[in-house]
Formats: sequence, structure tokens, C-alpha cells
Amino acid sequence: MLKTLLTRWHQGSRTMAYPAGPPPELPERFRGRPLLDATRCPDGCRECITACPTDAITPVAGEGGGAALRVDLGRCLFCTECMDACPEGAVTFSQDHRLATRTREALHVEGQRTLELAQALERKALSLFGRSLKLRQVSAGGCNACEADVNVLMTIGWDLSRFGIQFVASPRHADGLLITGCVSANMKFALEKAYAAVAPPKIVIAVGACAISGGPYVGMPQQHNGAGGTVSVDLYIPGCPPHPLTILDGLLRLLNRLPEGRVQR
Repeated sequence: MLKTLLTRWHQGSRTMAYPAGPPPELPERFRGRPLLDATRCPDGCRECITACPTDAITPVAGEGGGAALRVDLGRCLFCTECMDACPEGAVTFSQDHRLATRTREALHVEGQRTLELAQALERKALSLFGRSLKLRQVSAGGCNACEADVNVLMTIGWDLSRFGIQFVASPRHADGLLITGCVSANMKFALEKAYAAVAPPKIVIAVGACAISGGPYVGMPQQHNGAGGTVSVDLYIPGCPPHPLTILDGLLRLLNRLPEGRVQR
């Protein structure tokens, strides 16, 4: 017993300091928000639009009547097909992990404009969930990639429970649902039942491109293009899958738990 305690003392804390300290260093290959610079493609070749497997990029009229590009982060798979196809280098990926929004519309962004990041819950909801949030995770037809990155948050390095956020076994014990997957035809009824079992008021969090829009399966009849058509969603966290830091950032923004200096729009 003494040897165990001494070993633990020598190891020190394994949990990262974030958000009180700097976020963990992201790998060089990490792909954050895509940035589209329409000024680099005056001829409008649209190679990036053609290459996108989920039709996440669309042409729009820019300021002054010029051409611009809009990306739907809810559909984006962060696969770099658009970047690889662009001959002019108009498409790049930033290292910004902050992607969560409160509305589906906010995920439609043009070029390099600032993304409208998620704001905290309304005062009454925040008083209920701000310090203790119990979530039931529903995998509604996911590939387990988003599920795996959600599970990472419960490891000792991230320790999601230090923020009062925990996952429970039953929706009857939960304050809300965290949904992954495109909501397959076989999971729609199960999702509806889980949602109904959560006592109001309740919140719903859609994690990953599949849960937001159907992801690579968008438009297929075997699924329902994400959770929004079945339940009311309060937080969207895009990605395929979103990095654990992206998921944590979204959860902390929703609960108003980020230090003032880190709440950047």
C-alpha cells in the first residue's frame, strides 16, 4: 500500500490543466476549420465543389457582387478532398479546434469569416445544468469514431467529470442526450424513446457530421440525415470525428465554464 502511494506521489497529476491552462498541443496533421479564399479562384473552376463527397461547399454571391464560397461545417468530413483538388490553393485547413455552435444555420460559413461559436445556455437552464450535467450517449448508427473520441474525455488525462459532466446508463437518470451517428432507420424509434424518457427540461447535443447532417450517408433512404429531424438539438459539434478538444470546448461553452479569456468569438 505504501509503495502504491509513493508511486502515485511521484507520478503527480496526469490530468491536463486545460481550460485553466493552455490546451494540449495538437498534432501537425490536425485539421480544424476549413478556410476558403475565393479571391484565389477568379476563374471559378469549382474543382473543390465537385470533389466534396457530401456537397458541403457551395458557390454564393460575395460582397460587391463577386463570387464567394460557403462551407457547411455540419456536412464537412474534414477529408481534404477539396484542398487536394484545388489547383490554386484556395482551400486550406486551420488548426482552430473551436467549431461548436448553438444553431444549425451558424455552421454555414463563408470564406474566412469568423464562426459564431456556441453561447452558454439560457440563465434558467444554466442554473440547473451548469455544475452538474448527466448525459445519456446514444449511438444512432455511428461508426464508433465519434463515440471513441467522446470516450477519450472520460480518461484520466481529460477527466470530464471534474466539470460535473458525467454519462449515465439510463435516459431516465439523464439531463439530456449526446447523439452520435446518422440516425439509421432502425435507430430512429430508439432515439425517440430515449428522448421521451429524459425528464424536461432537457438538452440534446449532436456530435459529428453524421449526427448533424447524415455525414457521408446524407440523402440515403436508410437513415434520417442526423438528429435534427427527430429531436430538438441545442448544441452542434462538427467533425468526422471531432477531436476530443473540440467536443470539450463545445460542452464547456454550453455550460459557461471557459475562463473569460478563452471565450473568443
